[in-house]
Amino acid sequence: MMWRKSSYSGVNNNCVEVAHIPADFRKSSYSGQSQNCVEIADLPSGAAVRDSKNPAKGHFPFPAAEWTAFLHSGRG
Repeated sequence: MMWRKSSYSGVNNNCVEVAHIPADFRKSSYSGQSQNCVEIADLPSGAAVRDSKNPAKGHFPFPAAEWTAFLHSGRG
């Protein structure tokens, strides 16, 4: 993932960095046959999750350790 300084950061040393999230989201296997589903994208450092009904509203990125813990928590 390539990070760059946000244009909203100005010229000071306190800045925000942004990175492009890949657009290769896929339907989660946990969604079943429903049209209302969760979509997942693999990231170099974890995974991103978004709502298939509202993909333009953004996503939630998860670091690899948190994503792995989440997946293991559902195997009870």
